[in-house]
Amino acid sequence: MPVIREGATYALDSGMSDADALHYWLAADRETFVAEDDGVVLGTYYLRANQAGGGKHVCNCGYMTAAAASGRGIARAMCEHSLKHARAWLPSDAV
Repeated sequence: MPVIREGATYALDSGMSDADALHYWLAADRETFVAEDDGVVLGTYYLRANQAGGGKHVCNCGYMTAAAASGRGIARAMCEHSLKHARAWLPSDAV
């Protein structure tokens, strides 16, 4: 996970193992999505509730885009998808 190793975007241990990084990114408290083209992963993001209880109607996302995907609209597409999907996550009692 080059983005984690770089240490510029996420406040995670840049030396964490690949297994620990995947465990973080794919944790049970979130839904994870992948953007790919012909089997090549170009980006990924997760969506989760920001807080439990009264804050569960607010979503939090984390995004990563492969350097090779820069300028191809991948980040924009993931953001648009996350906004649409987040609205579907809203509890029925949220305003």
